[in-house]
Amino acid sequence: MTEVQRISRWYFGGLASAGAACCTHPLDLLKVHLQTQQQGKISIGKLTLSIIRKQGVLALYSGLSASLCRQLTYSTTRFGIYEVAKQGVSPNGEAISFPMRIVLASAAGAAGGFVGTPADMVNVRMQNDIKLPAGSRRNYKHALDGLWRVYREEGVRRLWSGATTATGRAVLMTVGQLSFYDQIKQTLLATPHFDDGPSTHFVASLSAGAIATTLTQPLDVLKTRAMNAKPGEFSSLLQLAAFTAKEGPLAFFKGYVPAFVRLAPHTILTFIFLEQLRKNFGFLKTE
Repeated sequence: MTEVQRISRWYFGGLASAGAACCTHPLDLLKVHLQTQQQGKISIGKLTLSIIRKQGVLALYSGLSASLCRQLTYSTTRFGIYEVAKQGVSPNGEAISFPMRIVLASAAGAAGGFVGTPADMVNVRMQNDIKLPAGSRRNYKHALDGLWRVYREEGVRRLWSGATTATGRAVLMTVGQLSFYDQIKQTLLATPHFDDGPSTHFVASLSAGAIATTLTQPLDVLKTRAMNAKPGEFSSLLQLAAFTAKEGPLAFFKGYVPAFVRLAPHTILTFIFLEQLRKNFGFLKTE
């Protein structure tokens, strides 16, 4: 009997991630604020109320244009490479081993992290701007304005500030999200209790989100601080790591709870959107 499958197009991942970012952006903003505080501790609830009280509810969406720009560069690249590579390795739908999935996800994540670094840096700066004194704010109008001003005021190399940590984080994030999602989904579908539907997608994406958060949090903290630092503040990643370590080991996991609270729904929404795009607009493949 001939079986017809719907296969994702290479750009579906970027669109799905951008849609998820629109829903989870406030959580991402709170995560950045918690990661960049260097003195004292403030809970996510108090931080949220403080931002709303001082800046208004819309302040929780500061930097949304940069977040969307980041997803449309970073996630489109990593999802696209991973999907195309999977179809190249398994043109007839053969099972792909988990180690091979990790290799493909690592390569895709490295490319996506590098491509997405400029938008990622502007995203971090725009989110962090509202907590700075009025005279110290960069006041980027939107993502493209931020990219242009960084290029004009700080040079093209500054656009890739933090690229090492961003790329390393992207590798771990892509492994945690994409390869583990595929593997967990495959394992669930092999049982009689799950089918290729929303419940399976939810369980697999929630699990992948938890794994990705744990893998990436230390690098995420360093990446955020590197991108938000003033030019010349840290001479190397090791110096930044040493500076962060002075605050104690848990400093590398600052913002872990909001990171998970943000990444879990973002991962779930991304894969739910992705699966819907695949089922409704993917190209047909006959086996």
